[in-house]
Amino acid sequence: MGEFTTIMARDGHEFQAWLAAAPQRPRGAVVVIQEIFGINSHIRRVTDEFAAAGYTAIAPALFDRVRRGIELGYTPQDMQLGMGYVKQLDPQATRRDLAAALAVVKHSGRAGAVGYCWGGAQAYLAACELPLACAVVYYGKVVAYLDRKPRCPVMYHYGTEDQSIPLADVERIRAAYPDAPLYTYQGAGHGFNCEQRGSYDPQAAELARTRTLEFLARHVARAPADPTAAAEGESEL
Repeated sequence: MGEFTTIMARDGHEFQAWLAAAPQRPRGAVVVIQEIFGINSHIRRVTDEFAAAGYTAIAPALFDRVRRGIELGYTPQDMQLGMGYVKQLDPQATRRDLAAALAVVKHSGRAGAVGYCWGGAQAYLAACELPLACAVVYYGKVVAYLDRKPRCPVMYHYGTEDQSIPLADVERIRAAYPDAPLYTYQGAGHGFNCEQRGSYDPQAAELARTRTLEFLARHVARAPADPTAAAEGESEL
C-alpha cells in the first residue's frame, strides 16, 4: 500500500520515509515511530494498517542519520546492531526528523504518533515537544523522561512479562499520570505486537490495536489540524 519517499528535515538532512495514503479522505494522520530495527517489513505493515484504518500514515527512517536503508531482523546480532545505531543518534536530530514527517502529513488534519519499543520512548518525547493531538507508547522505556510532561494525551501498552521493562517501572508511569490510559497485558512480553518475534501475542496485539484506534479516533479524527501550530512546533527544533 505504501511506498518510500524522500523528505527533508529543517537542517537540510534528506531521508527516507514509508508513506501510506488512506483509501478515502483521511481522518487525520499517524506518525509511526520505528523500533531499533529500522523501517523493516513489520513497521511497513503497521504503517499500512493505520492507512487502511483511514489515516495518512508515515514512518520516517530515523536511522538514515547513521546509515541509509537499514532493515534488521530480530536475532540477537540484529538487536546489538540496532542498539549501536541508536547510540549514534543525536536526540534533537531525531526530533527534527519526526517534525519533518509530521509536516509532510499535516494537510491530512490532526496527527498522532504511535511508537514501538525505542520508538515508544520517542513517541513520548514527541508528545512533550511536537504539536501532536495524541501519542501511543508500545512498551517504551519512558521512566527516565518522566520529568518531562506531554502536551497531549498519551496512551501506554505494556506486557506483564516484559523482561526489559519491569512492572515497577510501569507503576511509576501510572503514578506520574494516574488519569492516562495505561494498559498491561497478562502474560505478554516485550514486542508482543510484532508478528515476526517469538514474543508475539496475537490476542494482546489485537486488543492493543483496538484501543489504539479508539484513542486515535477520539483525539485525531475529531477536528482539522492547525497549520500554524505545526509550524510553531517545527521552529523549536
